[in-house]
Amino acid sequence: MNKNDYIIRLETEKDYRETENLAREAFWNLSVPGCHEHYFIHILRQHEDFIPELDYVIEADGKIIGNVMYTKALLKDENGTEKQVVTMGPLCVHPDYQRKGFSRILLEHTFGIALKMGYDVVVNFGNPDNYVARGYKSCKKYNVCFEGGVFPAALLVKELRTGALDGRRWFYFPSAAESLCDDAEAVEKFDALFPPKEKAWQPSQEEFYIHSHSAIS
Repeated sequence: MNKNDYIIRLETEKDYRETENLAREAFWNLSVPGCHEHYFIHILRQHEDFIPELDYVIEADGKIIGNVMYTKALLKDENGTEKQVVTMGPLCVHPDYQRKGFSRILLEHTFGIALKMGYDVVVNFGNPDNYVARGYKSCKKYNVCFEGGVFPAALLVKELRTGALDGRRWFYFPSAAESLCDDAEAVEKFDALFPPKEKAWQPSQEEFYIHSHSAIS
Protein backbone atom coordinates (compact mmCIF):
# COMPACT_ATOMS: atom_id res chain seq x y z
CA MET A 1 0.00 0.00 0.00
CA ASN A 2 1.32 3.45 -0.93
CA LYS A 3 1.82 5.80 2.02
CA ASN A 4 0.13 8.50 -0.03
CA ASP A 5 -3.09 6.49 0.21
CA TYR A 6 -3.59 7.16 3.92
CA ILE A 7 -2.81 9.47 6.84
CA ILE A 8 -1.98 8.12 10.29
CA ARG A 9 -2.15 10.54 13.21
CA LEU A 10 -3.12 10.96 16.85
CA GLU A 11 -6.82 11.16 17.60
CA THR A 12 -8.08 14.62 18.57
CA GLU A 13 -11.17 15.66 20.50
CA LYS A 14 -12.96 16.66 17.31
CA ASP A 15 -12.63 13.04 16.12
CA TYR A 16 -14.40 11.50 19.10
CA ARG A 17 -17.89 10.98 17.72
CA GLU A 18 -16.61 9.85 14.32
CA THR A 19 -14.29 7.33 15.98
CA GLU A 20 -17.05 6.07 18.27
CA ASN A 21 -19.35 5.55 15.30
CA LEU A 22 -16.52 3.76 13.50
CA ALA A 23 -16.14 1.35 16.43
CA ARG A 24 -19.88 0.74 16.42
CA GLU A 25 -19.85 -0.10 12.72
CA ALA A 26 -16.82 -2.36 13.05
CA PHE A 27 -17.99 -4.36 16.08
CA TRP A 28 -21.76 -4.48 15.64
CA ASN A 29 -22.99 -8.08 16.10
CA LEU A 30 -19.42 -9.36 15.85
CA SER A 31 -18.93 -10.91 19.32
CA VAL A 32 -22.40 -10.42 20.79
CA PRO A 33 -25.70 -9.07 19.48
CA GLY A 34 -25.03 -5.34 19.21
CA CYS A 35 -21.74 -4.15 20.75
CA HIS A 36 -20.28 -2.04 23.54
CA GLU A 37 -16.95 -0.96 22.06
CA HIS A 38 -18.18 2.51 21.07
CA TYR A 39 -19.22 3.13 24.68
CA PHE A 40 -15.95 1.69 25.93
CA ILE A 41 -13.77 4.12 23.99
CA HIS A 42 -16.08 6.99 24.95
CA ILE A 43 -15.38 6.48 28.66
CA LEU A 44 -11.91 4.98 28.32
CA ARG A 45 -10.41 8.33 27.35
CA GLN A 46 -11.01 9.58 30.90
CA HIS A 47 -9.62 6.50 32.65
CA GLU A 48 -6.27 6.67 34.46
CA ASP A 49 -4.94 3.65 32.54
CA PHE A 50 -5.66 5.11 29.11
CA ILE A 51 -2.51 5.98 27.12
CA PRO A 52 -3.31 9.00 24.90
CA GLU A 53 0.11 8.86 23.23
CA LEU A 54 -0.96 5.56 21.64
CA ASP A 55 -4.45 6.65 20.51
CA TYR A 56 -4.11 6.74 16.72
CA VAL A 57 -6.49 7.03 13.80
CA ILE A 58 -5.91 6.30 10.14
CA GLU A 59 -7.61 8.29 7.38
CA ALA A 60 -8.35 7.31 3.81
CA ASP A 61 -10.61 8.91 1.22
CA GLY A 62 -10.99 11.94 3.45
CA LYS A 63 -12.42 10.14 6.49
CA ILE A 64 -11.34 8.15 9.53
CA ILE A 65 -11.46 4.46 8.65
CA GLY A 66 -9.46 2.96 11.53
CA ASN A 67 -8.50 3.52 15.17
CA VAL A 68 -6.44 1.84 17.87
CA MET A 69 -6.16 2.54 21.60
CA TYR A 70 -4.08 1.14 24.46
CA THR A 71 -4.34 0.86 28.22
CA LYS A 72 -1.79 0.09 30.91
CA ALA A 73 -1.84 -3.41 32.39
CA LEU A 74 0.31 -5.37 34.79
CA LEU A 75 2.22 -8.63 35.05
CA LYS A 76 3.28 -10.03 38.44
CA ASP A 77 5.59 -12.96 38.97
CA GLU A 78 5.30 -15.50 41.78
CA ASN A 79 7.52 -13.35 44.02
CA GLY A 80 5.38 -10.25 43.56
CA THR A 81 7.73 -8.52 41.14
CA GLU A 82 5.70 -6.27 38.84
CA LYS A 83 6.15 -5.49 35.17
CA GLN A 84 4.21 -2.74 33.42
CA VAL A 85 2.80 -3.84 30.05
CA VAL A 86 0.08 -2.59 27.72
CA THR A 87 -3.15 -4.00 26.38
CA MET A 88 -4.09 -3.03 22.85
CA GLY A 89 -7.67 -2.30 21.95
CA PRO A 90 -10.12 -1.62 20.76
CA LEU A 91 -8.64 -1.90 17.29
CA CYS A 92 -11.24 -1.19 14.65
CA VAL A 93 -11.35 -0.71 10.90
CA HIS A 94 -14.52 0.18 9.04
CA PRO A 95 -16.02 -2.91 7.35
CA ASP A 96 -15.55 -1.33 3.90
CA TYR A 97 -11.80 -1.10 4.50
CA GLN A 98 -11.08 -4.36 6.29
CA ARG A 99 -8.56 -6.90 4.96
CA LYS A 100 -6.67 -4.17 3.13
CA GLY A 101 -3.75 -3.79 5.52
CA PHE A 102 -4.94 -0.84 7.59
CA SER A 103 -4.96 -2.68 10.91
CA ARG A 104 -1.40 -3.86 10.26
CA ILE A 105 -0.33 -0.27 9.60
CA LEU A 106 -1.92 0.95 12.82
CA LEU A 107 -0.36 -1.81 14.89
CA GLU A 108 3.14 -1.57 13.45
CA HIS A 109 3.11 2.20 13.91
CA THR A 110 1.92 2.10 17.52
CA PHE A 111 4.01 -0.92 18.51
CA GLY A 112 7.08 1.10 17.61
CA ILE A 113 5.94 4.07 19.68
CA ALA A 114 5.05 1.85 22.64
CA LEU A 115 8.53 0.34 22.61
CA LYS A 116 10.13 3.81 22.57
CA MET A 117 7.94 4.70 25.57
CA GLY A 118 9.42 1.77 27.49
CA TYR A 119 6.72 -0.86 27.01
CA ASP A 120 8.13 -4.11 25.65
CA VAL A 121 5.15 -6.48 26.01
CA VAL A 122 1.56 -6.32 24.75
CA VAL A 123 -1.08 -8.66 26.20
CA ASN A 124 -4.55 -9.08 24.73
CA PHE A 125 -7.65 -11.17 25.30
CA GLY A 126 -9.39 -11.89 22.01
CA ASN A 127 -9.86 -14.12 19.01
CA PRO A 128 -6.45 -15.62 18.07
CA ASP A 129 -7.41 -15.51 14.40
CA ASN A 130 -7.22 -11.71 14.58
CA TYR A 131 -3.85 -11.53 16.33
CA VAL A 132 -1.39 -14.26 15.37
CA ALA A 133 -0.62 -12.69 11.99
CA ARG A 134 0.66 -9.64 13.88
CA GLY A 135 3.15 -11.68 15.91
CA TYR A 136 1.07 -12.58 18.95
CA LYS A 137 1.53 -16.04 20.47
CA SER A 138 -0.35 -18.13 22.99
CA CYS A 139 0.13 -16.95 26.57
CA LYS A 140 1.23 -20.49 27.39
CA LYS A 141 4.39 -20.04 25.32
CA TYR A 142 5.42 -17.11 27.52
CA ASN A 143 4.16 -18.66 30.79
CA VAL A 144 1.65 -15.81 31.22
CA CYS A 145 -1.64 -16.75 32.87
CA PHE A 146 -4.54 -15.55 34.97
CA GLU A 147 -4.50 -15.92 38.73
CA GLY A 148 -4.99 -19.57 39.60
CA GLY A 149 -2.69 -20.73 36.82
CA VAL A 150 -5.30 -20.68 34.05
CA PHE A 151 -3.98 -20.24 30.49
CA PRO A 152 -6.96 -19.03 28.41
CA ALA A 153 -6.87 -19.82 24.71
CA ALA A 154 -7.83 -16.21 24.04
CA LEU A 155 -5.02 -14.71 26.13
CA LEU A 156 -2.32 -13.67 23.68
CA VAL A 157 1.10 -12.13 24.15
CA LYS A 158 3.47 -10.20 21.89
CA GLU A 159 7.01 -9.28 22.79
CA LEU A 160 7.95 -5.89 21.35
CA ARG A 161 11.51 -6.68 22.41
CA THR A 162 12.76 -10.24 22.01
CA GLY A 163 13.46 -11.76 25.40
CA ALA A 164 11.35 -9.26 27.34
CA LEU A 165 9.78 -12.23 29.11
CA ASP A 166 12.28 -14.68 30.52
CA GLY A 167 10.14 -17.77 31.00
CA ARG A 168 9.20 -17.24 34.63
CA ARG A 169 5.51 -17.54 35.59
CA TRP A 170 3.70 -14.23 35.13
CA PHE A 171 0.14 -13.47 36.23
CA TYR A 172 -1.77 -11.02 34.07
CA PHE A 173 -3.81 -8.22 35.63
CA PRO A 174 -5.78 -6.22 33.05
CA SER A 175 -6.76 -2.62 33.60
CA ALA A 176 -9.91 -2.01 35.62
CA ALA A 177 -11.07 -0.07 32.56
CA GLU A 178 -12.24 -3.37 31.09
CA SER A 179 -15.08 -3.52 33.64
CA LEU A 180 -16.55 -0.21 32.51
CA CYS A 181 -18.87 -1.93 30.05
CA ASP A 182 -20.48 -4.17 32.66
CA ASP A 183 -23.17 -1.50 33.08
CA ALA A 184 -25.56 -2.71 30.37
CA GLU A 185 -27.98 0.14 31.04
CA ALA A 186 -25.28 2.75 30.47
CA VAL A 187 -24.23 1.02 27.24
CA GLU A 188 -27.82 1.03 25.96
CA LYS A 189 -28.33 4.66 26.92
CA PHE A 190 -25.20 5.69 25.03
CA ASP A 191 -26.07 3.55 22.03
CA ALA A 192 -29.41 5.36 21.76
CA LEU A 193 -27.48 8.47 20.70
CA PHE A 194 -26.60 6.77 17.40
CA PRO A 195 -28.79 5.77 14.43
CA PRO A 196 -30.79 2.60 15.16
CA LYS A 197 -29.19 -0.73 14.25
CA GLU A 198 -30.68 -4.20 14.58
CA LYS A 199 -29.10 -6.59 17.03
CA ALA A 200 -28.77 -10.08 15.60
CA TRP A 201 -26.94 -13.37 15.95
CA GLN A 202 -24.17 -14.40 13.58
CA PRO A 203 -21.63 -17.27 13.61
CA SER A 204 -18.72 -15.07 14.71
CA GLN A 205 -20.41 -14.76 18.11
CA GLU A 206 -20.21 -18.50 18.71
CA GLU A 207 -16.60 -18.48 17.51
CA PHE A 208 -15.77 -15.77 20.05
CA TYR A 209 -17.60 -17.64 22.81
CA ILE A 210 -15.61 -20.82 22.15
CA HIS A 211 -12.27 -18.98 22.12
CA SER A 212 -13.05 -16.89 25.21
CA HIS A 213 -14.23 -19.86 27.30
CA SER A 214 -11.41 -22.27 26.37
CA ALA A 215 -8.19 -22.90 28.28
CA ILE A 216 -4.89 -24.54 27.34
CA SER A 217 -3.78 -27.38 29.57
